[in-house]
Amino acid sequence: MDIVSWFDINNTVVNIPIGSGYAMSWIEAIGTIFGLLCIWYASQEKTINYLFGLINVTLFAVIFFQIQLYGLLLLQVFFFCANVYGWYAWTHPAGSQGEALQVRWLARNKLMLTLLLVIVAVSLLTLYIDAVFFTLASWCVAALNFLGLTVQLPSLQPDPFPLWDAMVTVLSVVAQLLMTRKYVENWILWVLINVISVGIYAAQGVYAMSIEYTILLFIAANGTRAWVKTAKYNGSRHAFAQEGAI
Repeated sequence: MDIVSWFDINNTVVNIPIGSGYAMSWIEAIGTIFGLLCIWYASQEKTINYLFGLINVTLFAVIFFQIQLYGLLLLQVFFFCANVYGWYAWTHPAGSQGEALQVRWLARNKLMLTLLLVIVAVSLLTLYIDAVFFTLASWCVAALNFLGLTVQLPSLQPDPFPLWDAMVTVLSVVAQLLMTRKYVENWILWVLINVISVGIYAAQGVYAMSIEYTILLFIAANGTRAWVKTAKYNGSRHAFAQEGAI
């Protein structure tokens, strides 16, 4: 098997006997494994999660290119950039004291602002999701053609789940950004995202993806538990240090 054929989504590694059957390709299987490793090591606060995340989003970008989901392809570009930034932020000191990032909760004012922005963004994207993704698809096709690839704009259909897809899209962006700054709330959002994703994929009959997101749900729940514990420890240590400085 040569390199080019390995990236082909029609190069099946296993047929999963779920529903009417699901042919999983090599690239999807490997991309999924790296995605699971990324989330698991992130839940353990291990910086290597970003390496696995970069591989995951790159492979999934190739998949979305082949199946002509250009909106999701562009979302992978955002995740790629967020992973690069997160890797940098986790490994470089921050602030005037030169301290490394610590797992912590969002301050109340930041939490309220984040919730407001999420509500507004989800509401707007729900109303205009087809126009937004059709436009993004057109931009992506134009960019790919500019790079020398011959790509035709596919026949795009209206989104069957505009509210849920808008929530997953917006919350995924926010959760990824919160993770790069080590805020506990990112895991709570990933739990919600995975619950919604399990329901969407099950409703569409894509049971293999539904099972995958069920696994991610349990990893995100474990990440929430671990980071809440770490944030509590960091908060207690910070309070003790302040008392000692008085």
